[in-house]
Amino acid sequence: MARLLLRDLAQVATPAADGPVARGAELRAVAVVEDAYVLCDGESVRGVGRMRDLPAVDGDVEELDCSGLCAVPGLVDCHTHPAFGGDRVVEFSLRAGGASYEELHAAGGGILSTVVATRALSGGELEARVRRHAGWMLAHGMTTWEGKSGYGLDRETELASLRAIRAAGGLPTWLGAHSVPPEQPDADAYLDFLLAEVLPEAAALADAADVFLERGAFDAARARRYLEACRGAGLALRLHGDQFTESGAIPLALELGARSVDHLEATGDAGVRALGGSAVAAVLLPSSALFLDRPMPPARALADAGAVLALATDFNPGSSFTTSLPLVASLACTQLHLAPEEALVAMTLNAAHVLGATGAGRIAPGSRADITLLDAPDWRYLAYHLAGDVVSAVVRSGAIAFRR
Repeated sequence: MARLLLRDLAQVATPAADGPVARGAELRAVAVVEDAYVLCDGESVRGVGRMRDLPAVDGDVEELDCSGLCAVPGLVDCHTHPAFGGDRVVEFSLRAGGASYEELHAAGGGILSTVVATRALSGGELEARVRRHAGWMLAHGMTTWEGKSGYGLDRETELASLRAIRAAGGLPTWLGAHSVPPEQPDADAYLDFLLAEVLPEAAALADAADVFLERGAFDAARARRYLEACRGAGLALRLHGDQFTESGAIPLALELGARSVDHLEATGDAGVRALGGSAVAAVLLPSSALFLDRPMPPARALADAGAVLALATDFNPGSSFTTSLPLVASLACTQLHLAPEEALVAMTLNAAHVLGATGAGRIAPGSRADITLLDAPDWRYLAYHLAGDVVSAVVRSGAIAFRR
């Protein structure tokens, strides 16, 4: 079995929580080893420690000189939308020039414009797009990522999106209830179609289901119908909620035992308290709020209430065109008022928990050998070096998958 030794690291930094998730005081708990090594044995970490304590390593071992580098767990992006055609650069330009929401839609913008472009792709073209996006993620240190469908809104393109995400190494989430396509008369008729014609095959391809619960998309009653059917088909549950309005996403997520509710830019005090005492994770997407010039989610209040916090990019063509979790870490510290330790845990251990990615999100004996190497003397450069090329190399499943 192949072995890889990362030697002479300036630091190894990893979440210190004992369990599969960190909240409260443990959200700030990061263990740091100076002048360190990490020994990978196949797809798992075999040992971590000080260089002076490195035991003799016999046999065939690939050694990587990591002088001046820091190691953190492979970053985990638990909310992306990588399966799409075209772009929304015209919409971006119009928004930057002051166009209203109504003006953007009159100009052909919005989710449905991406639906048209995505449906126009062949299965092979869609897979090539997702693989390209996965390459961008890897270059920013991501070793585990979730990808949502939701830009097909028909049977063939939704299923092709899920296949493309899996083929590119992602964990697929079926976001069939993203918007109502123009060929459907209303949301109820569309849900009838989704649950009868798409769910049976989507459940065999995806790990989870997601719904956009928001004014103008799907209300709480329709979201419940969709999610209950998906749960019955064996899928884990996720929700887009409280992005623009509080429309019942958090109570529904708690009622159904969802893994997470994501966005939360509009969440008030009652929602913060509810999530603080629950097992439902709060996935925060500050790059989306920044991109749309929206209020940031109440991250500090959620952390102080004891919520399970995760961070993600929300990579998509319309409202967060970035694949950089290091940028999200910077936003988490500067805009969400989280500590660097909280940001690291939220995009490693806790994000892996949201995805059910056992073994990911930490560097410890027995964990996955997924490691992001930072070209920096201190691991906190992950957030400190704003939009910098801080990722030097990425180890995935015990092998070097990217080098800058």
